[in-house]
Amino acid sequence: MPSPSARKLSVLLAMAALTVSFMTPSMAQSASDASTGAAAMAPAAASGATTKAQRKAARKQARAKKNAELKKLEDAGYPPSHNDPNYPTDLQNAQKKAGVGQGASQ
Repeated sequence: MPSPSARKLSVLLAMAALTVSFMTPSMAQSASDASTGAAAMAPAAASGATTKAQRKAARKQARAKKNAELKKLEDAGYPPSHNDPNYPTDLQNAQKKAGVGQGASQ
């Protein structure tokens, strides 16, 4: 039975061998392959930035809608930070008064 230090050494060597074998193909590019790869990645980065901007705009729009609804409920008399045992009833009354749909707050 191998000693614990020999077992650790064999695991360490196996990890090093796997790391080198996985890194070798990415390091074995010629100059022309590297320039082609960089050019191919540019459109993906641009589309990723566009997607990120669209998600950010959607989040901003959703936040604005939620804040507007909350403002209407507050104006109708609903205190969101108030710890009230009549919470559901108070919220439903404020929704009726403000004309805000019940499905929007669920």
